[in-house]
This record gives sequence, C-alpha cells and structure tokens, in this order.
Amino acid sequence: MVQKYDAIIIGTGQSGPSLAQRLTQEGMKTAIVERKWFGGTCVNVGCIPTKTLVASARAAYIANRSTDFGVMIDGPVRVDMQRVKARKDEVVRQSNQGVENWLRNMPGLSVYEDHACFEDAHTVRAGDNLMQADKIFINVGARPSVPDMPGLDEVDHLTSSSMMEVDFLPEHLLIIGGSYIGLEFAQMYRRFGARVTVVEKGARLIGREDEDVSAAVKAILEGEGIDIRLNAECIRMERRGARVIIGIDCEAGDKEVIGSHLLLAVGRRPNTDDLGVDKAGIETDRRHYIRVDDQLRTNVPGIWAIGEVNGRGAFTHTSYNDYEIVAANLFDKDPRRTTDRITCYGLFVDPPLGRVGMTEQEVRQSGCKALIGKLPMTRVGRARERGETQGFMKILIDAETGKILGAAILGVGGDEVVHSVLDVMYADAPYTIIQRAVHIHPTVTELIPTMLGDLRLLE
Repeated sequence: MVQKYDAIIIGTGQSGPSLAQRLTQEGMKTAIVERKWFGGTCVNVGCIPTKTLVASARAAYIANRSTDFGVMIDGPVRVDMQRVKARKDEVVRQSNQGVENWLRNMPGLSVYEDHACFEDAHTVRAGDNLMQADKIFINVGARPSVPDMPGLDEVDHLTSSSMMEVDFLPEHLLIIGGSYIGLEFAQMYRRFGARVTVVEKGARLIGREDEDVSAAVKAILEGEGIDIRLNAECIRMERRGARVIIGIDCEAGDKEVIGSHLLLAVGRRPNTDDLGVDKAGIETDRRHYIRVDDQLRTNVPGIWAIGEVNGRGAFTHTSYNDYEIVAANLFDKDPRRTTDRITCYGLFVDPPLGRVGMTEQEVRQSGCKALIGKLPMTRVGRARERGETQGFMKILIDAETGKILGAAILGVGGDEVVHSVLDVMYADAPYTIIQRAVHIHPTVTELIPTMLGDLRLLE
C-alpha cells in the first residue's frame, strides 16, 4: 500500500528537521526518513563531537602551559582518553536525542527509520514502506572519501567518522590530508599526547587559502611538535607487523613514514550511490553531487536537494541556509538564492581561522583594484594577555567602492571576530562603517578599525 504525503524529506541533517517543521506548520502532511543518525553528520560525527574533542585537547594544552601563567600543577598532566570520549558521547547524545524527540513529537510528521531510495520521480521506498509526494527534498549529506590508494587494502585505517569511536591514544598517528579536517585532528591528538605526522600531496597545507595563511598555520602546528610532510606525490601504504608504513616519494628514493595508526582525511563523497537518482531522472555532476539551480531545485520538477549533497557548501551553516532559501521561496514570496550568500567558514585549529568573502589570491585574479590591510596578532592586547600571539588579520577592500571584498583572521577568537566584518559585507556598506566604529577594549575586534585605518594598494 502506498502512503500519500504532501512532502517527503530524505535525511535528518541540519536543514531537514527545520524544513519538516515549516512544512507541517503550513498544513502539509509530511514524512521524513532517516537510515542511521538523527541529526546527520554535524550532530553525530562532525561539528559537535569534533569541537567537543578540540575543547578537551585545549584543556590539556592549557594545563601543560599552566606555569606560563604562574599556575602550578603538582605532577604531570595526564589525559584519560576514555573519559574524553565519554564526554564527547554525552554531548552528542544530547544533540542526537534532541533532534529525534523534536521530530517524533512534531504534529503532522511521520518518521521512518530505514534506507530510502527513489522508485520514480514521485515515489520513495523506505524498507517495506512505499510513499508518494509531489514535493521531495533530498538531504542525505556526504561521508568521508576513501580513495583507491596503493596498499590501502593492506592496512587498517580510520576516517573522520570512525575516529569518533577511538577511546585510546595512538602512539603515532599518521594523517593523509593536510586540509581542514586533517589539521584539526592533527593538533587535537598532538595535544592529547600522540606523535602526529601529516602527509600532504600538495606543496602546502590548506591549498585553498592564501600562502601567508597556509604558512602561518604550518608554523603553529609545527611549533606544537607536529611533523608535516609536503609534496608527497606518490603515496603508498603497507603494513609491517603492527606498524603502518606510508611511502611518500616514489622518485627520490625510499622515503617512508612509520606510525601506529592511519587517518584518511582526503575529502568527502555525497551519499547518492544508493539513492536511486537514476530512477527519478535526477542529474548529478562528475563527483556525484546533485545538480541544483540557485534556488536548490533539481532538474526534476518537485524535487529539491539541500545540504551537503548539492555541492553548494559542505557546512552546517550553509545547510541551514538552504532550508531558509527553500522555505522563503515556497511560502514567503521571497525569492532568496544561494548566490546571495557570502562565503564564510572556520578552520578550528587553535588559534582558529575565520574566513569570509574572497581570498587575496582571488582578488588578484579578478583584476579588481583593491586595498589591503594586515596586522599581526602580536598587536592585539587580548592575544598578548593570553600568551597566544600567533597569526594575523587581513582584509581586502574594493578601492573604487570601498566595499569589503574579503577577510581572514587567524588568531585568538578569529572564528567569532570575523563576523563583524561579515555583517558589514551583508549590509553592502563601505568599510568606513566599521573603521569608524568604537569597539570595546581590550578585545580582538578593536584592532579591525585600526587595521582599516592603515590600508595600502594591493600590488
């Protein structure tokens, strides 16, 4: 028997539950399907658990630096990884159960726990249940990518998801991938007490960032004892007894890194393999992400793709914005679009990186006449007070309009402070608005007007 609904949502990641609430509030009979974790990646194996672990790692770091602040701790600092994991699990449990209880108690919503796949453009099967609706929203997210690498089938490996089950301290953690996810785990486990080596195929870390940002992050991590191996053009793996071996250079002799555990942090893959998109006629790109327009509609009328699966943003905040865009277009007569949003994200190493808008490299490539301001974090009183003066802040301005093009703040509170810049960008206001603002002292953000008062032409 086919169950008839006005709308079906596949997946309970960030945008799904909020969309379910809005649909049901509009009087639409709605079904939502979840095959594994209520709350999706962020709640279970992404933002929430990893940042909880980052917090534990920072506590260990500060404890080990206590004498710098005149605080004496008797005996060596010890990290209990089972308690670290238990704390993380409790935080995840609260979030996961919160999402599940919200959905199960939502009037007008039917919740299915099973794998969903399309039978045709308006029919979805979830286990033994067959459902039909005129409106279907795909919110299935993505998972860590496990590429075909020489020797990988011979060694055990971890991903960002399976790392959530680790309750011990690896002796020597090898991480393949020197980008956002890999670097957060690298610093975290080094602070827990493991030896850590990062192996990156490229010439520098976080290759999407400007070279000065990349170099500064590398210096921060190396300063904490993390070994970073770049230009690993020919990565191969093997197991020798209990050890994991990574060969990192096929041309320049026998260069190897030997460790106890291996973490793959080499990107993500959308969960479209077993969704039946071909049966529904839904187009995907070469990386298997679902193609959408700037209002998140697929090529099939009545089907939308929201969240990470559409390739328009691998972030919780962009996923939630996807919900807002869909709801505004469906119910509010407000034609919101993905092209309205400004790039923004954080790299949650410590100190963190907050990034908004264009990079310096992108501004140069655009040919736009621009101004640039840059200040080291050594100029920031808050950073000196905390004894954490690594990093810098940088901002780029359109020389003709005075509008802010982009900014990067790598330093104490950078992931929070950067929002004062982002809000001015969304207001489409000139940089003088924030330059002339009076900020509280002593804070990190008070240096933004100072930086804006010392702009120079980008050459």
